[in-house]
Amino acid sequence: MSQPKVAVIYYSSYGTNHQMAETAAEAARNAGAEVRLLKVRETAPKEVVEAQEAWREHAQKTEDIPVASPDDMEWADAYIFSTGTRYGGATSQMRAFIDTLGPLWMEGKLADKVVTAMTSAQNPHGGQESTILTLYYTFMHWGAIIVTPGYTDDAVFASGGNPYGASVTAGGDPLGDEDKANISHQARRLVETTKKFIG
Repeated sequence: MSQPKVAVIYYSSYGTNHQMAETAAEAARNAGAEVRLLKVRETAPKEVVEAQEAWREHAQKTEDIPVASPDDMEWADAYIFSTGTRYGGATSQMRAFIDTLGPLWMEGKLADKVVTAMTSAQNPHGGQESTILTLYYTFMHWGAIIVTPGYTDDAVFASGGNPYGASVTAGGDPLGDEDKANISHQARRLVETTKKFIG
């Protein structure tokens, strides 16, 4: 059986989605995938980032993580996206990256890729589910194969999760064990499904 290639692509201002992406990447590796952990390019003006201590510190802490590119999208068999919620949708940074993928989409190179999504927001009803669902609308346009966690593991229930994808309340603190278990289940499910598609 071929080894799945998984791109874990995230945007994080303060660190929550970075933690989520790292957790997913580790779980995907443990499930047998070759993994690239990638951030999307920061599009906020430098002076805005520098003016907020937590944002600036996180940017500095993660400056060595590679920036996602269309080449990474073509390389991967599967994707895990993780992004914060902004007004019920993905961050502008994540949307800006997705907007660079038009040429790949036109060539059909995003079709039949396996994909799942995760998010965070400031409070439990801050738009997490709508953020994930609107990302899935985009993936449908690609012709990608969407893999949700569903209610397929106790970890989803334990974390207070939903069937669409892991979602956590952002706060800058380390992720709890229940959230990590939920994210790890989702990543493993993606890898196992991808193995079936690539043979």
